[in-house]
Amino acid sequence: QVQLVESGGGLVHAGGSLGLSCEASGLTINGYVIAWFRQAPGKDREFVAAVNWQGRITQYAPSVEGRFTISRDAARNAKVTAHLQMKDLNSEDSATYYCAAYVSYGVPSNTPSNYNYWGQGTQVTVSS
Repeated sequence: QVQLVESGGGLVHAGGSLGLSCEASGLTINGYVIAWFRQAPGKDREFVAAVNWQGRITQYAPSVEGRFTISRDAARNAKVTAHLQMKDLNSEDSATYYCAAYVSYGVPSNTPSNYNYWGQGTQVTVSS
C-alpha cells in the first residue's frame, strides 16, 4: 500500500527559506506523479507543484513559480523521496502542505481529485 509521509514544516520569517520532504513507500511500479498541495484555514486545497515519474517534468502554481522547486530522488526498494524547496516565503504561503501521488506516465495533473494517495500534512507558518 502506498504511504506518504511529509516532514520539514515549521516556522520561518518572511523572506526566509524552508525545505519539505515527502517519503513515499509502497510504490510497486515506477509511474507515480508526486505533488504538493496546500490548504490554509478557510480556503480550498490548492495545487503547489508536481513532478512526473521520471523527475523530468515539473508543474508549478503561478503563485510559487520561481520561488519553489520540486524534485525527486531515484526510486529504491519501492520508495521515493520528493522535495519541495521554498524561498522568499511570505505570509500567503502559510498553510498545511500535503504530499500526494497518483499513477501517470503523462504530464502531472494539478487537480486534487486525480490524486489517490495523500500524506497527513505538515504545517508551514510564515511570520511577518
